[in-house]
Amino acid sequence: MKSLQIEVASDVVCPWCYIGKRRLEKALQLVQDLKFEVRWLPFQLNPDMPKEGMPRAEYRKAKFGSLERSRALDARVIAEGRSEGIEFAFERIERTPNTAAAHRLIFLAQDQDPVVDALFRAYFEEAKDIGDAAVLADIAARCGVEGWPGKARDVSGLEEEVRGLGISAVPTFVIERKLGVSGAYPAESLAAAMREATAR
Repeated sequence: MKSLQIEVASDVVCPWCYIGKRRLEKALQLVQDLKFEVRWLPFQLNPDMPKEGMPRAEYRKAKFGSLERSRALDARVIAEGRSEGIEFAFERIERTPNTAAAHRLIFLAQDQDPVVDALFRAYFEEAKDIGDAAVLADIAARCGVEGWPGKARDVSGLEEEVRGLGISAVPTFVIERKLGVSGAYPAESLAAAMREATAR
């Protein structure tokens, strides 16, 4: 049976992308009669972020107008995350990183899934700075990614291609380049979209 391709436009500092990843895993369990190959595509939410990142409180205040609004949004994400077995540690996250290097690491990996998982866990649950070279080197080593960082390629061209598909929000799940689902939908909705794409 031919593997169908699911491409996920995502950023590793997007909490809804982490939730979406867990829901995608559940959706794949619901369509075990079909065979899918998942590929992760780069989409930086903050392409203009300084290379060294910035303090998270400062970033959230600038983005949402106040820390009170930021905390209210975080509370909603924490509740949704718990339902997927994710313990978001927003109060411990000190920096919002530039994710360009993290996307290069994902692209370099033969098996992307464990790397994406490790990056999400490191940032959201362990409050690590995933823009930091040492943190990325540790994830690369633990996930068996060979050639990091020397063989890592710039992925800005691929990111432009992703935006060229009309994607403007993440997570977006693109199935066989026929159907796109934008948002962290429940597993059942994603599974239905997969079946619809295979029927087309």
